[in-house]
Amino acid sequence: MTDMTGGLKNYLVVTGAYWGFTITDGAIRMLVVLYFHNLGYSPLQIAFLFLFYEFFGVVTNLVGGWVGSRIGLNLTMHLGMGMQVLALGMLTVPDAWLTVPYVMLAQALSGIAKDLNKMSAKASVKLMVPKEADARLFKWVAVLTGSKNSLKGAGFFLGGALLALVGFRMALVILAGGLFLVLVVTVLLLPKELGKSKAKAKFTQIFSKTREINWLSAARFFLFGSRDIWFVVGLPVFLASVLGWGHAEVGGFLALWVIGYGAVQASAPRLLKKSHHARGPDGGTARLWVFVLALFPAGIAMALMQGWDPARSIIVGLAAFGIVFAINSAVHSYLILAYSDHDKVAMNVGFYYMANAGGRLVGTMLSGWVYQEWGLVGCLWWSTGFVLMAGLMSVKLGADTGLVR
Repeated sequence: MTDMTGGLKNYLVVTGAYWGFTITDGAIRMLVVLYFHNLGYSPLQIAFLFLFYEFFGVVTNLVGGWVGSRIGLNLTMHLGMGMQVLALGMLTVPDAWLTVPYVMLAQALSGIAKDLNKMSAKASVKLMVPKEADARLFKWVAVLTGSKNSLKGAGFFLGGALLALVGFRMALVILAGGLFLVLVVTVLLLPKELGKSKAKAKFTQIFSKTREINWLSAARFFLFGSRDIWFVVGLPVFLASVLGWGHAEVGGFLALWVIGYGAVQASAPRLLKKSHHARGPDGGTARLWVFVLALFPAGIAMALMQGWDPARSIIVGLAAFGIVFAINSAVHSYLILAYSDHDKVAMNVGFYYMANAGGRLVGTMLSGWVYQEWGLVGCLWWSTGFVLMAGLMSVKLGADTGLVR
């Protein structure tokens, strides 16, 4: 009972810290997209602003799990929050300094920070749940991930609102100050040895040798690439330039979508209660839902090509896409922890989120280029192709993979 109480306390602290970080991450994304669109940057140039953010996310996840297993997940989480405060401060300089290379550098720091924080938070959950408590593990990781995404949506809204109310630089100062307070509280409350491996892992062990984790990571690459191909640059620019929406409208709409997406993700254990095994979802669950997902970007693209009302097509289609995407993401987030041994969870989660960050990197770059060449419809068809590739990777998981301990 003492272990359960301590695990719950640490889980709540980690979740709160993840929430605080996530709000700033969503806000800075919206601030950068809208502010630099106003400055006259093209969609491809805006995409390049996030190039280092995503690239260093790949590197951070690859190395971060190994570092976390050696120095402790609490320390990697604190480093991530500190680096995000610094990244926010870097963007408060005058406009003349905000060149593409400079903003890319600030976004690189933010990308490292985000993935250190995410890897630390999600790997920590495995260590707070007793062995064989698979239902609780699925619930806790779904709530952590789902609530995080809802708050990222709140961050989108906050970023758009702060840009309209207090301007770009003051918005950054407010966000940096709030996150610094969260950092101080987390340092005081989390145990210092959290997540540190008993045996020192070798650097060569960061590359997973487990069949299930390799295929799941490959599926994750294409799943998140499929979202960001149209969500990162194409969609907000389309809403602002084609539909004529203002900053608050774009930020509010994307915020509501991510909030709803997070709510569905947090509810995934209840939504899938009748369809998955008592021990939790398996590879067959992941395979089913990813093929269902492919129907929605293709459907939105066809609606736009047929001349249907674009605002209605996007709003309805994006809502349906978000529900099914959230279920896919929740199942994946559970499986990576279920497949991992306690002592290797940090490295396995780091490897898995390296694939996640790689998909986001490719999706972000394609979002700017494809939108510039073929518009939002082109982004949606590319998205459909990526979903189908994620489905092919999920087939390799089999109908019932079992759980690796």
